Amino acid sequence: MVELEITRLSEVQSTDVEWLWYPYIPFGKLTIIQGNPGSGKTMLVLYLAGLLSTGSPLPTEEENIKHEPMTVIYQTSEDGYEDTIKPRLEKFENVDFNNIVFIKEDHCSLTMLDERIEQAIIQENAKLLVLDPIQAYIGQTVDMNRANEMRPLLKNLMTIAQKHQVAIVLVGHMNKGKGSKSSYRNLGSIDIPAAARSVLICGELKNENGIRAVVQDKSSLAQRGKPFAFKFDDEGFKWIGEYEIDVDELLDGFKKLTDKDRAKEFLQETLANSPVKASEMYEKGKNLNFSKRTLDQAKAELKIQSFKEGKSWYWKLN
Repeated sequence: MVELEITRLSEVQSTDVEWLWYPYIPFGKLTIIQGNPGSGKTMLVLYLAGLLSTGSPLPTEEENIKHEPMTVIYQTSEDGYEDTIKPRLEKFENVDFNNIVFIKEDHCSLTMLDERIEQAIIQENAKLLVLDPIQAYIGQTVDMNRANEMRPLLKNLMTIAQKHQVAIVLVGHMNKGKGSKSSYRNLGSIDIPAAARSVLICGELKNENGIRAVVQDKSSLAQRGKPFAFKFDDEGFKWIGEYEIDVDELLDGFKKLTDKDRAKEFLQETLANSPVKASEMYEKGKNLNFSKRTLDQAKAELKIQSFKEGKSWYWKLN
């Protein structure tokens, strides 16, 4: 028989949440990054790992912010370290490969209950552990659709994260269900996203030249962060920054054009070949049902220059 132990909240000391990347990835908690294959979720995690390895500012942080370089344990079962992971990281400018490690699984596959996870975190003083994908680390006998089988695995990771104040990121695939809520699009039990304090959904936008966008679908410890976007190709990785999109658009893979989006397209097309009088631009915009405010906002975001020639003002693309 287990002895009863009671703790009064008056005996509990309040603490503040610490963040690896505010408000997206907290220390001491589980975070999930999920999306369809090819959505860019692994590329995003590698980009963050590279920055953390050198102490470089993370996206959305001020450039003058200084961090201590951190050790990242990046565990993946889907990509080779020699032919995929390291070549991808080599395309980033800021990477210290000594600070990115993985647990060898040559003789024994790793699971979420494996003692080597905590041992590696202690030995390497790691501040970020990534398991990519979740499905590969539940063990052969566990059914991830059964909550009672998943809870002990998640509980073990949560305990390790809190004990060592390490951020644990689980990368997951989403199912192909359409029309359902985003929280039910993950593979497996609903307990998986329920255990996480932050859930990020990553998706490719088919009508935006392959841009990948990320929406924070759950944030239990802070206000939800703003959606953001990035792009990568054979030339490398490009951070885009804040991006206007909602989770439904992201799951559909198509961004609906706002009036400002359409105004940007109008400005780029009209000014592509030569400068145009500002008065003429406003008149053309009015005929397309753009307000002056919308045009001015689009102009500012595109950094379109204004200059005066004679008595008239003109607009031109940079």
